[in-house]
Parts: sequence; structure tokens; C-alpha cells
Amino acid sequence: SFYTRRCITEDPSWSLVTVPHLTELCLQHIVHNFEKNPILNYLLPEHQRKVVDRLSTSLPLTVTANIVSHEDYWKRCCIKRWQVCDVSNYGDSWKRMFFERHLENIVKFFVPNTTDPKQVLELIPLCKGYVQKLEIDQFLPPVRVDQKEESNDLTDTEEDADFNEAYTHHYDLKDLITALPHLEELHLTYSVKSCGMNFEWSLFNFTEQDCSNLAAAVKMCHNLKVFKLTRSKVDDDKIKVLARSLLDHPCLLELDLSHNLIRDNGAQALGKLISHSRLETLDLCNNQIHHLGAQALAQGLAESSTLTSLNLRLNFVEDKGGEAIGHALLTNTSLKSLHLGSNNLSEPTAAVFSQVLAQNTTLASINFSCNHLGLDGGKQLLEGLANNKTLTELDLRHTEVEQETDFLIHQIVWGNREAVRLGSLQHPTAERL
Repeated sequence: SFYTRRCITEDPSWSLVTVPHLTELCLQHIVHNFEKNPILNYLLPEHQRKVVDRLSTSLPLTVTANIVSHEDYWKRCCIKRWQVCDVSNYGDSWKRMFFERHLENIVKFFVPNTTDPKQVLELIPLCKGYVQKLEIDQFLPPVRVDQKEESNDLTDTEEDADFNEAYTHHYDLKDLITALPHLEELHLTYSVKSCGMNFEWSLFNFTEQDCSNLAAAVKMCHNLKVFKLTRSKVDDDKIKVLARSLLDHPCLLELDLSHNLIRDNGAQALGKLISHSRLETLDLCNNQIHHLGAQALAQGLAESSTLTSLNLRLNFVEDKGGEAIGHALLTNTSLKSLHLGSNNLSEPTAAVFSQVLAQNTTLASINFSCNHLGLDGGKQLLEGLANNKTLTELDLRHTEVEQETDFLIHQIVWGNREAVRLGSLQHPTAERL
């Protein structure tokens, strides 16, 4: 018999599976050379996905901004750069989050006369398609050339801020925000967040130059719906300039000027703005508005057909102002929410609002907390609520109203709230309209 013998000369560990497909080799090459030749849009969707998944998050934005639209890539960029990433604040778009926060960071650390303006301007073509909201809570002043000599003199006071105004003009937003066609919300605070031992009042100045620059910029932002300028020491003169620029603004719906220094003259300018704009929400919480300013706002309310929410908490309107606002609400048919907390109001204001509650069919929420309405004031409000079907919130905490009266008022308001809830369940489409 013959014996045959086979010699196996192949490598037993070799397998056809380990040889990359030509497609795979091409994709690897595309990823490797993406910065020089970003040909993403020429690929099939499944190949695009494979390339994007391998792209480095440190690629220049000039390459990726207007070519890579895949949300997974921008999610990786955001998570690598920031610890906290709540995409729900950015319309559930990771790309929008990245460009809004990136732009905010550059503006927040921009030093006038030192930082090259190109740092911001070169970003505009890259981010203008994605930025809808900017929240800038810090503006740095220029570097002072003549630094104060070190001494033991600790007489720096808030009044010194005016003396230093020439040194504290900030970055002018005009060229940036007027070039962002989708910008709908702008939240600004003119201050310095971490000044350490270099504290000076002048670091918190919102100067006249800042104000005129900002007024001109906001006037040209025709798609702006929400404008917030808070905690920036905005006074009457500055609010007049801003209010003039916002008269007849085509889109502005919400204006937040809380925690500033607005007095009666500023409130008069805002009263005119209420009746010459499409404003729906005005927040003036924690300013210095007295009864003359409240009367001017009341006049605007009497003429306004669009304002739905007014917040005057922590001002000084007192009864003359409270009564004026109440009288305006006897004819106003737009306002739904009113906050008059902590305004030193008493029984005369409650008496007028008793009449308002009996006649007005628009108001859904009133906050009278931390006033001195007293026993009689509470009874007046209870009488006015007898046939009211629209008020669903009435805050009477710390108003010295009798406990039994407060309970009866709560019963009526709770009943109205339940009726509205049941109505919306029965007619969901009508509620949406």
C-alpha cells in the first residue's frame, strides 16, 4: 500500500477575515486626511457615519463647523469640553450647544484693546447658522495702563466707579449679534465673576458707551424675541436710551430688567414702550420704582393690548401706584399675571383690586405677598372674588389677612383652577389654540 503525506505550509493563525476591505482602507484614509480634504458629503450615509465616529474632536472648527452635521460628533465635542451638558436647554441640539457655549466663552474672556477682535469675527461664518441664544454673564474691562500705586488707602467706594468709567468700556456686541440671523434670545450681565483681590466697583460698570452700543445693536436684531439685561446697575438715563431703541421692535416679546437701578423716569420710558411694542412679558423685579413710575406703567397697561405678564416685586410703588395699576386693569384685557409682592401696599390697593376681580376676566395670577393688606384688605378681595371664574393663583403670604378669609379665598381660587383643568381635559385642542 502506498502512503501519501501532505505538508501544510500555511500559517495556521492566518485568516481572510483580518484583511481589511478596500472600502475600510479608503475610509481610514479619509479620516486620516480629513483636515486637508474633508470629503464627507460625497460618501454614502453609512460611510459618513463611520468616518464621523472616528473624527477627532480637536479638528479645527474651520473644517468641521459647516461640514459635520452629525449630532453624535458634536455630543463628543461638548462632553469632552464641559462637565455639565444639558442639551434640553439648547433645543436638544448638541451642535447648537457647542457653538453657543463656545461663542459665549470667547466673549466672556474678551479684553478690549488686548484681545484681537478677529477671534470673534472669524467665528461668525462658522456659527451663524446654529446660534439662537447667547447668555453672557461677564464682560471684562480693558487692562489699565496706569495701575493704581499700591497703598494702604482703602477708600474705594461705589462712587469711584464714575471716575473710572473711561477705563471700563466693554466689548461692543454690535458686529457679532447683528450678524447672527437666528439669534432669538440675549441674556447679559455687565460684571466680572472672579475678580479675586483686584476688586473695584468700576469692574461692575455698565457705561454710557456700553449702553449706546448695546441699544444700537439690539435695534438691529430684528429676530430677537427675549432680551435680558440684569444685575448691571442700569439706571434711568440708560434705560431711556434702551427703551427708545426698542420702540416698535418687530419681534421682541420678553424684556427682563430685574435687579437694576431703574426709578420713576425710567419706568415712564418703559410705560411708553409697553404701548408701542409687541411686548408680552416685562420683569422689573428689584428696582427703585415708586408711585409715579407705577402710574406711568399703569398708563401703558391701559393702552397695551399685548402685555400678559408684569413683575414689579421688590419695588416701592405703595398704594398710589397699586391703585393706578388696579384702575388700568378695569379696562386692560391682555394681562394674565401680575406680581406686586413687597411693595408696601395696604387696604386701599386691595379695595381697587376687589373691583378688578369682580370685573376683569383675563387675570389668572396675582401675587400680593409681603404687603400689609390687613384684615379689611383680605375681606375686600374675598368680596371681589364672589363671582370670579378666571383667577387661578392669588398669593397672600405675609399680608396680614385673617386666616379664615385666606381659607375662603383659597377655596374659590382652587375651585377656579380645577374648573380650568377639567375644561382643558375636555377640550384639549381648544386649549392648544
